[in-house]
Amino acid sequence: MEFISLRENTYAFTGAVNIGYSVKEGKGLLIDTGLDDSAANKVLRILDEKGLPLDYCIITHAHTDHYGGADRIRNKRDLTIVAPRLEKAIMENPVLEPIYLFNGAFPPVSLRNKFLEAKGISVDKEIEAGPYQLGPFQLDILSLPGHSYGQIGVLVEGVLYASDAYFGKEALAKHIVPFITDADQTLATLHYILEQSCHGAIPGHGIYEEDFRKTVEENIALHHRHMEALEELIAVKQSCSFEGIVKEYLNEVGVSSRQLGQLLLYRTSITAYLISLERRERITMAVTQNELVVALHS
Repeated sequence: MEFISLRENTYAFTGAVNIGYSVKEGKGLLIDTGLDDSAANKVLRILDEKGLPLDYCIITHAHTDHYGGADRIRNKRDLTIVAPRLEKAIMENPVLEPIYLFNGAFPPVSLRNKFLEAKGISVDKEIEAGPYQLGPFQLDILSLPGHSYGQIGVLVEGVLYASDAYFGKEALAKHIVPFITDADQTLATLHYILEQSCHGAIPGHGIYEEDFRKTVEENIALHHRHMEALEELIAVKQSCSFEGIVKEYLNEVGVSSRQLGQLLLYRTSITAYLISLERRERITMAVTQNELVVALHS
């Protein structure tokens, strides 16, 4: 983990997931907390070494790599934690993530790990999109759904902490099929980010860029490619079971899922793409002989 300066009074802890930090009038603001106690301990150690305060924490969304360290930080510091309403519900009841990934059934042990279920954390305040005052910090909170249901971004001192609204180029290549819950919201969010006037932006996974628009456009193009490729696959198959489409498409793009959690994450993204295609009447989804079947729209 490295602690880098982005602009005056704005910083980032960079690593597997980026964590934002800003300081103003002797108060410190953290944006997300990392995956676990180890990440949280590194953040606290660096702040202590540099004599920097920590009074507030905004959690952008309820995925464990963004709030898994919150429990440790809360135990070590007296601070205020804020989060969006729906994400707050998951943070306070973290078993909900493996539950929704497992179609609503109570999840098996293999899904109850720190990558899918963090330690629960009590959130002090709910946060909504718009201008937001948190102590001395004057923030613009952006609604950035698509990757997660109620995800937000934080614009502070001209820097946009975009969370997982978009991914850096290396992260896009690594994940192949990035995790999303709604393809249409994801694309709307990406176009919304392109409209933002700021000095630079940093995603949850990727580098800080003053000219971040090209990276955002690559995200847009990737999502369109996935939906076009899925539609082409369905056209070739004419009709296929939903699970068959998931399997065929992951094989086609070179993804090899070795763990249940990994497969369910990919499955969720493909589901989001298919729902977008159905909304636009490109495909149909119907139950035939107790099986969900996907076909081109006639």
